[in-house]
Amino acid sequence: MQREKKKVKRFSKFLNNKVDYILVITVLILLSLGVVMVLSASAPSALSKTGKSYTYFIKQFQFAIIGIVIMFLISKIDYRFYKKYYKIVYVFSVAILLLVMVPGLGKTVNGAKRWIEIKGLGQFQPSEITKIGLIIFYAGYLSDHKSQLKDFWRGFFKPMLFLVPPILILYCIQNHLSVSLVVGVVTCVMMLMAGCRMLHFLFAGLAGVAGVALVIIRELLKGDQSESFRLDRIMTFFDPWSDATGTGYQMVQSLYAIGSGGLFGVGLGNSKQKYLYIPEPQNDFIFAIVAEELGFVGCVAIILLFAIFVWRGIVISMKAPDMFGSLLAIGITTLVATQAIINIAVVTASIPTTGMALPFFSYRRNSPCNIAVSSGIFA
Repeated sequence: MQREKKKVKRFSKFLNNKVDYILVITVLILLSLGVVMVLSASAPSALSKTGKSYTYFIKQFQFAIIGIVIMFLISKIDYRFYKKYYKIVYVFSVAILLLVMVPGLGKTVNGAKRWIEIKGLGQFQPSEITKIGLIIFYAGYLSDHKSQLKDFWRGFFKPMLFLVPPILILYCIQNHLSVSLVVGVVTCVMMLMAGCRMLHFLFAGLAGVAGVALVIIRELLKGDQSESFRLDRIMTFFDPWSDATGTGYQMVQSLYAIGSGGLFGVGLGNSKQKYLYIPEPQNDFIFAIVAEELGFVGCVAIILLFAIFVWRGIVISMKAPDMFGSLLAIGITTLVATQAIINIAVVTASIPTTGMALPFFSYRRNSPCNIAVSSGIFA
């Protein structure tokens, strides 16, 4: 009898756990808009590739629903639960990246081996899971070693060493430089918020600049056209019209879409650039279709929704009762914000092209689910 009462009490506590409803509503609106835009942007591409115009929409809708359900369940779990297992989470996050090398599991898409395919479940990118796993790990590690954070070797250099395995795997094996940069930015923000000295980050910044320089030099020395795409993207960024039908094609078509949208857009579903002018418009360049169909006003509204997400994330971080919760919230907030900023900057030709998805919007089979789940962790 007492055991049953304890179960009822635990379940009641589970249901009554407080959530940030502003954040939840914002996530639901972003997810809904994302699904609608995938439906609009992907129809011509899906029809040409699969013979059915709703293929990508159905898959995105399914993952969005799964994400919402899991977000609700996870939001009811005390976030301190994750701190108990942060070391195991780190090992799992690194190990899952290596699964792309397993024959029969790893799959190459568009020349990049970043996907795992499981029969009956489809494909997913393990790096999406790794990003959340590393946030949980660093939140746990930094909160456990907060007395050492002012020291360079124990509080800065040692935590940075944990970034080496995932970064090496992402860059050397998966050729995924953009995710490597995002992971690095999120980690640095978390360490800075935890109390690491700003001076230490100057050394990290210099190391980062040196690393980028080495990558460029490597590309120049190799002279292999199949491996020099990053250098081509950088050169194209300065003048995309110099090769408007080649390396600059995607950027030029994106600018055409944005320019065509004007102030209020051409109307939902009326985009012309989605008719195979922009390659796979439902993916990384979906914001260009948003700009064309919803115009400047629609783009500003979506950016404001992301701003509300960031605002609520910062508020939750400031109100968290402990350091682990604060770092967890700021880590996830930084992750979403960084990805959104990079994607929008790429689409508007403000930075060179990268393979960065727009959170909640881009068609990535496990992306909407992962973003919703991560939102539920600190909601």
